[in-house]
Amino acid sequence: MSGLAAVLFDMDGTLVDTEVLWWQATEEVAARLGHRLTDTDAPEVVGRAVEDTAAHLVRATGASDPEGIATALTTAFQRRVDEGAPMRPGADRLLTELARAGLPFALVSASPRSVVDSVVGGALAHVPFAFTVSADDTARTKPHPDPYRTAARRLGVPAAACVAVEDSPDGAASADAAGCTVLVVPSMLPVPPGPDRIFADSLEDVSLDGLRRHVRDRAAARSGEPQEQG
Repeated sequence: MSGLAAVLFDMDGTLVDTEVLWWQATEEVAARLGHRLTDTDAPEVVGRAVEDTAAHLVRATGASDPEGIATALTTAFQRRVDEGAPMRPGADRLLTELARAGLPFALVSASPRSVVDSVVGGALAHVPFAFTVSADDTARTKPHPDPYRTAARRLGVPAAACVAVEDSPDGAASADAAGCTVLVVPSMLPVPPGPDRIFADSLEDVSLDGLRRHVRDRAAARSGEPQEQG
């Protein structure tokens, strides 16, 4: 299979503007521990799993209860998400285009199941995802390949025939490792280039035809065939 079979979307910072809410939640918990969050903390916070950020706060503060910190982070984040999470520019249009074309798409998130369900039941309630994958659904979450491999397997398609849409370094690394073509639409952190990564400034610049072309170009590059122009 060399054509586009499915699109796999990250949630936080990609479809919904929740990365800033996660940062605010981490600021709140860090302050309780006597730590002021700064830009130097960003790589350990933005796009990271709850457990990773909790481990960072343990290292930064000398606290001794990573599980308690993880629970506090989830609670603070959940409270903000429940108050409303706006969709990112272009997200609704692209999702509608995929649905009308009958192309399968799923949500693949590093957030806990409770947060995913809250967003999918709120801002994304109208979106016909085939299914959702949360951090609770795989043994390892991003940056490991497990979430995207799980999604491709559940759809019954090769990961190489999927485009993963991501906004963070960890998310892009996860999709890369799974074998997906990665469309990066950065939000709070820069994402380095990679051989199977394409970049867009906004989802407003992304179309189904463009996604199909990127998958064809990747397959052609791997086979040594000329890539499509235009």
